[in-house]
Amino acid sequence: MKVLVTGGAGFIGSNFVRYWLDRYQGDDLVVLDALTYAGCRASLQDLEGSFTFVHGDIGDTELVARTMHEHSIEVVVNFAAESHNSLAIVDPGRFFRTNVMGTQGLMEAVRRVGVDRFHHVSTCEVYGDLALDSSDAFTEDSPYLPRTPYNASKAGSDHVIRSYHYTYGVPISITNCANNYGSYQFPEKVVPLFTTNAIDDLPLPLYASTENRREWIHALDHCAAIDLVIRRGVNGETYHVGTGVEKSIGEIADIVLTVLDKPASLKTIVPDRPSHDRRYLLDSSKIRRELGWEPAIGFEAGIVETVRWYRDNRWWWEPLKGRAPIAEGGSWERDER
Repeated sequence: MKVLVTGGAGFIGSNFVRYWLDRYQGDDLVVLDALTYAGCRASLQDLEGSFTFVHGDIGDTELVARTMHEHSIEVVVNFAAESHNSLAIVDPGRFFRTNVMGTQGLMEAVRRVGVDRFHHVSTCEVYGDLALDSSDAFTEDSPYLPRTPYNASKAGSDHVIRSYHYTYGVPISITNCANNYGSYQFPEKVVPLFTTNAIDDLPLPLYASTENRREWIHALDHCAAIDLVIRRGVNGETYHVGTGVEKSIGEIADIVLTVLDKPASLKTIVPDRPSHDRRYLLDSSKIRRELGWEPAIGFEAGIVETVRWYRDNRWWWEPLKGRAPIAEGGSWERDER
């Protein structure tokens, strides 16, 4: 199979590249990434030579179409996105440019060249949030009700993709997933942020709503689900990928501090960001029932292994720490200097 992975130098994208090359050594893999601040070639450096890298933006329709044509691409897997909720609050335009208009440019290239399958990676956050005392979970039929610029831009990208399916017949599939954790995640996100801060005895910034909960899944379990959807999923369908494991931000901080044997005094409360969603949980019964997917990595073992990976791979994350454009707990007004 000839596969184009967009956003393949990012967190989940680079894990997917590793997953795919490990299982399908005979396939031709092309990675396209714009290498914005969160894109990191070092995440793939030990795999150089086993895939083709193209530096470019998904919104560059001509570049994407030329790349697809030159490599006879059969399947496109789209991870490319601006994804940090906090940054979206201070710079929402970049999220709509990349996640909506960039996705439209990508889909236009896919429409022109043609593929066997275009797979898009979405998020649970397009549905809004759930009450902390609720027993509800989002299903594939839940209405979209995004509450932040990031969430809205991801919802917009989903609508773009479905419009190209219904209008132009592009064969698509979409997965919505919960919070991912694992190695090679940019240290602005909570698990690597807490871990790398704790390693250096720096404060762990916890939003004031410390009981807000997220559903957690290891990135490699997510990759296995995407693989199943590409190979066996129904054209035009959406599948939820979730574990049912919910943890609060306070619980995540405690796990990190315990693994690293650091004091609880490092936990520091900072103001909530605007529209801070309370809880996400996905009903993943469809992918389990129809495709036989089950998560293979238990949360307790997976999160400990992840924290230890950051502890043991300072070479990877230390050069990235200063690249994050926003510090958690700072002002929510954009600095125009």
